[in-house]
Amino acid sequence: MSTHTMTDSQPAQFAFSPENKKRVKELIAKYPNGKQASAVMPLLDLAQRQNNGWLPRAAMDHVAGVLGMPPIRVYEVATFYTMYNLAPIGEHHVQVCTNLPCWLRDSDAVVGACKKKLGIGFGETTDDGKFTLSEVECLGACVNAPMMMINDDFYEDLNADTTEAILDELSKGGTPKPGPQNSRKGCEPEGGPTTLKAKKGSK
Repeated sequence: MSTHTMTDSQPAQFAFSPENKKRVKELIAKYPNGKQASAVMPLLDLAQRQNNGWLPRAAMDHVAGVLGMPPIRVYEVATFYTMYNLAPIGEHHVQVCTNLPCWLRDSDAVVGACKKKLGIGFGETTDDGKFTLSEVECLGACVNAPMMMINDDFYEDLNADTTEAILDELSKGGTPKPGPQNSRKGCEPEGGPTTLKAKKGSK
């Protein structure tokens, strides 16, 4: 089942933790009086993080109550944006971009490596609950294609081998280094800059 399809198994209640209640007040305070509903997205994200990475209906209802919004308005936001998971996910949510720039740079190899290594397809979670695999649209790192997002980290300039190495390290409880997985720095060309290399004042 897709993480963006609401699961039938729903907890009866949800409430922000005491620590997150303080954060809720801070988030709402960022918006003008009368515009508190604008805080719906960060509050949904906060609720999702508190609830092990997914957003039950009870959490959406709670956010609606906090912001004085009709629940349907909150449901509309949560079901529109794929950043909200409407079903439980694994410890590591592996989201592989397959949009055009990544596909042109062989995201198929990344997808194949994930499916091979994890033994699951898109929308599935491993039996041990460690990994959920999802296909996503553009994540905004096109210059470093192909790429995948795991929880809050981007892993870029991937191929089949580097993808498997990242998943291996996570399986062992390690923390793979995010960012480009080749020799390039950030989104500079591999091998370094090719223009505007002269120092200031030089001819």
